Amino acid sequence: MAHYRLQAPLSDDQIKTLRAGDTVTLDGYIFGIRDANLIRLFDKKVELPDDLLPQLKGAIGLHTAPNVKKLENGKYEKVSIGTTTSYRMDRFTKGLVEKYGMKVIVGKGGLLEEGSQALIDHTGCYLTILGGTAALETLQVEEIEAVWWEDLMPEAIWKFRVKNFGPLIVSIDSHGKSKYKEVKEAARVRLTKMLSLIERGAK
Repeated sequence: MAHYRLQAPLSDDQIKTLRAGDTVTLDGYIFGIRDANLIRLFDKKVELPDDLLPQLKGAIGLHTAPNVKKLENGKYEKVSIGTTTSYRMDRFTKGLVEKYGMKVIVGKGGLLEEGSQALIDHTGCYLTILGGTAALETLQVEEIEAVWWEDLMPEAIWKFRVKNFGPLIVSIDSHGKSKYKEVKEAARVRLTKMLSLIERGAK
């Protein structure tokens, strides 16, 4: 396992270097996405703003709906920027990577088979952030640079400038390895052994 400090957005070569189990910290820009804005984009077929579209190629998406404070100048001040569970948004992953070029998803809990395969097919990866680290994440966001679809607040689309964001765990890499699958398989093996011992003891 290795640790990488990378500048977002990421290139294919950078993503190919990452292996499941590695850790990453990020500098640069990441985009906050969540159920409401993804439903508008894919289910309601509302196209993204023109100024946002070119920024998504190679971009990193963070599953979040942050707590913020709007300032008199129209900008937003961070209050708490946490991360939510990813698997319920799995069905949107393929569209994000195929149509819009997003390469990396950051979240908790992993993705289902369809979303995982989409990242693998398009040289992407999934980075897990540890639960309960919203306070640390918030400190690592230097500024909220932009926001789109403010009427969906707090599930608007956010652009965050981050520094040393993480550490994040490479949980699904572009080569098809998944720490989630490895943990589930290890648990299955242990459970099988435990059940076998119980059965023997009952005889």
